[in-house]
Order: sequence, then C-alpha cells, then structure tokens
Amino acid sequence: MNRGLIFGVIAMATIVVASNILVQFLFNDWLTYGAFTYPFAFLVTDLMNRLYGAKSARKVVLAGFVIGIACSFIGTQIIGEYGPLVTLRIAIGSGIAYLVAQLADVFVFDKMRQGAWWRAPLVSTLVGSSLDTALFFSIAFAASLSFIDPVTDVSWAAKMLPILGIGPIAPLWISLGMADWFVKVALSLIALLPFKIMVSRLSKATT
Repeated sequence: MNRGLIFGVIAMATIVVASNILVQFLFNDWLTYGAFTYPFAFLVTDLMNRLYGAKSARKVVLAGFVIGIACSFIGTQIIGEYGPLVTLRIAIGSGIAYLVAQLADVFVFDKMRQGAWWRAPLVSTLVGSSLDTALFFSIAFAASLSFIDPVTDVSWAAKMLPILGIGPIAPLWISLGMADWFVKVALSLIALLPFKIMVSRLSKATT
C-alpha cells in the first residue's frame, strides 16, 4: 500500500472514531458535534477514488471500517460520566451506515468520473450522505430497533417534538437526522473547493 493510501486509511479511521464519540453530544437543539466531522469521510473517499481509482478507494473504505469497528468496540468498554463512550447501538449503526454509504459513494463517483470535475464528488457525496443519515439515525435511535441494545437508554431521542421546531410532531431523532443531513449537504458544497485543490496538488506530487 503506497503512502497516499496509508494516509487515506489513517484519515478515514480518525474521522470515523471521532464521529462515533461526538455524535452522542448535542451541539444545539438539533445537531450533534458528529455532524461537523463525519462528512469529511466522503472527502477522503472521493480523493482516493479520483487519485487512485475505485478499487483503491474501496480498500480505504474497508480498512477504515475495520479500524472504526475495532475502535468503536474499545469505546463500548470505556465507561465515561454518562456510560460507555460509544454505545453498542451507536457502534452498529455507525458501522452499517458507514459501509453502505461509503461503498455507494465509490460506486456513484466511479460511474460519473468522466464528467465535469465537480459532478462526481457532489452527486456521490449527496447519495452517500442520504444513505448514511437514514441508516445511522434509525439504527442508533429508533424505538422500534431498541432490541439491538435494550440496555442502552435512548428514550431522550424518542421525545416527541415538532420537526426542527416548526414541523409536525415526530421523535427527536428525526429532527437530529434532518439537521445532520442539511449539514452534510452544506459541507459537500463547501468541500468541492478543497477537493479540487487537493486533487491538483496530490496529482503533481504522485507524478
């Protein structure tokens, strides 16, 4: 594995582990701190895909998955002030959502790589982000899936409130998921510029 892919694996693992922890802490009424870190996983995947191809990008995704799961398991064994640093449902939800969303991102990016430079990273990130948000928040917080980890109390996420404070009544985790998705969309647009700059610089460095 070359240095570029090693960097990709390390960056991916760091983002996944940090997001698993930060998603459990609210930034405000509708966002978790994890909403500001995890979207960069798609930037890493897209950079690897553009620079080294879909096969190498999948290797980074799978390596990040294995490392992320291992670190998440360790987190479930470390007890903090409010319980485990990473709950079992968070770990399972994160793992499934990550793998499905990132592999979808790689697939879409690869199919669109011949188009305008911005199209592949933008569309693939939007598809991946949508899958990730839907899978993670439903697995981690939906009351109907409490059997996954009945010991962990996520009743706070089931509190019935207007969606984002203005919509119809729904569990809090719906609002958290929607706010998370909006942040991912915003960051996917912002990340287009650093994506272009990094691809240009790294392409020169590898030639």
